[in-house]
Amino acid sequence: MTPTTPPEAVDLSSRQASVLRAMVMAYVGSAAPVGSKTVSHVLPVNLSPASIRNTLAELTELGLVEKPHRSAGRVPTEAGLRRFVDELLAPHDLAAYERRTIEHSLDDAVADSLASIASQLLSERTRQLGFVVAPRIDRVALQHVSLVRLTTDRVLAVLVAQTGATHRRVIADDSSDDQADLDRIAVILNERVAGPTLREARAGLAREARALRSHADRWLERVLDLGSVAVAPDSDGPIDLVLGTRLALLEQPEFRDPGRIRDLFATIETKERLVEVLDQMLDAGGTRVAFGDEVDEPGLHRCAVVVAGYGEPAAPAGMLGVIGPSRMDYGRVIPLVDFLSRAFTEKLSA
Repeated sequence: MTPTTPPEAVDLSSRQASVLRAMVMAYVGSAAPVGSKTVSHVLPVNLSPASIRNTLAELTELGLVEKPHRSAGRVPTEAGLRRFVDELLAPHDLAAYERRTIEHSLDDAVADSLASIASQLLSERTRQLGFVVAPRIDRVALQHVSLVRLTTDRVLAVLVAQTGATHRRVIADDSSDDQADLDRIAVILNERVAGPTLREARAGLAREARALRSHADRWLERVLDLGSVAVAPDSDGPIDLVLGTRLALLEQPEFRDPGRIRDLFATIETKERLVEVLDQMLDAGGTRVAFGDEVDEPGLHRCAVVVAGYGEPAAPAGMLGVIGPSRMDYGRVIPLVDFLSRAFTEKLSA
């Protein structure tokens, strides 16, 4: 390998792959540097101690394994963990009883507590920090729109999503329409926006408004103009990040360092930045894993994030997952996050 060749671009031999897999599995279980003797106990085939040491040395040269200062053992680098997750991992299927338990917990939840229960389930079952980014009103299907005259120049628009979530916004409107006119506008508007997401509804109203330019239907033009403002995407809307218990995360030996846990919690409290990182992960679709060095966020250094969207695959309403140290049991965490995202989606669409 040349010095400029990235670790992910190097093909591994079957022996290198087997040793890397065994080394990561041993490291996940022990939370400590791993020696050749420990690797030999995890390997499915017999290799001599000399062969294991030589292979670990090769993996070190490839940048997939490193030797901590003054330690006799080695640990995987984030590049090594990435190779493990992408190529060497065999995720475990969730047991039937665990799937039933999760589904039962969500079935018993009311809409307002669904995100809280899901984040708690993730924390308890992974021993990491579970989180749910609650559905944003502009990403879920609308059920109803109401318009209420507040003053001569202000109207209250009440948007109700099919999930039951309600969003209110006050819009400027100095027309002469009274409440009876607004009620009639709302009836026509609901024929057009009930069912699509807020963003889709706005796009549909804009298309209809463009098509109407050659017609003299002033009343419909008024409906479309007011409706477009009422369902305009709200980029300044609050981000509802629901966290599970943090106690499980504090049990991890990596977070015995007060400075490290402080940096992580500071990142979590900066909700907008964290959600931006999560959105970038979801661009590729499916359940995704990102390591700290792969995202531009210092607070996630030496951490890993496993995230999945829920709702429509093409435009997730929200997302859920776990944050924890890069030493994580991915074989269990990934299928758990994936299953919970699908169960959450089914609950929202029920």
